[in-house]
Amino acid sequence: MVFKNYYKILDLETSRVSIDEIRQAYRQAAKKYHPDLNVGNNLAEEKIKDINEAYKTLSNSASKRKYDRIWNSNFERGKKAFSSKNEKNVFRTMFLGNIEQEDVKPKKEKIKNPIKGENIETELKVNLYDAFYGLDKQVSLKNINGNSKNFSVKIPQGIRQGEKIRLIGLGKEGKNGGKNGDLFLKVKIEDGKEFKLRGYDIYTELKLTPWEAALGTKVNIKAIDEETKIYIPNGIQSGEEIRIPNKGYIGKDKSTRGDLIAKVMIVVPKRLSEEEKSIYNRLSDISKFNPRI
Repeated sequence: MVFKNYYKILDLETSRVSIDEIRQAYRQAAKKYHPDLNVGNNLAEEKIKDINEAYKTLSNSASKRKYDRIWNSNFERGKKAFSSKNEKNVFRTMFLGNIEQEDVKPKKEKIKNPIKGENIETELKVNLYDAFYGLDKQVSLKNINGNSKNFSVKIPQGIRQGEKIRLIGLGKEGKNGGKNGDLFLKVKIEDGKEFKLRGYDIYTELKLTPWEAALGTKVNIKAIDEETKIYIPNGIQSGEEIRIPNKGYIGKDKSTRGDLIAKVMIVVPKRLSEEEKSIYNRLSDISKFNPRI
């Protein structure tokens, strides 16, 4: 087996060169002895084979170290190793066979462990009525490629603010055969015009006339699921709150409910009939009430 001076073949003067320098030397040598530029030149054909062989060994860090070790252990460093222009030092060695065999042998692919895809979390807006009663909601979401995907989501009755709905396998794709991640929809219950959710209590407004507020009365008030009658004490003021038990949102254990809280707003009529004006004028004359005192 012929042991060749690969560094000399690539016109390198020392073995202390980087892979980049080896690569650059190979390109120059290959260009110089390329068959297209040396038609009919048998010597050039042999030379290009040696160049490819040298590059194959020296461009791999592991095979280069083995080559250098064998060379330095069998030849005098700094003298014979790079002395003559076409030097080919010949000896038979099993080490060279190992180098060549290692280069030819295909690298075994590492067994990659399956990796589960990442979970995705996004917000799902639901109005208060839908959250209270529950429903199947059609949802459209865009993936990382900008494509929309439509699917149905079951909103359970009485779902809580901030609660998450898990959709298995709708997250990012897994790698190496791993399972897809999951999609989590974080529920945001949006307030409506009539009702606002605070914890398990539902807030609403109760509008009263001045005489209802002054005299007291019974009125019907609308809850989220039905109307109920409540008593208004006389002299109630704007901004005061009336609490109606068990007419609010569904509780955590699903068997109880929060309260309905009605905030009083006393509304004065914008237009008065002549008779109403007369009554108000009469009231103004006889009443000693002054809210600014």
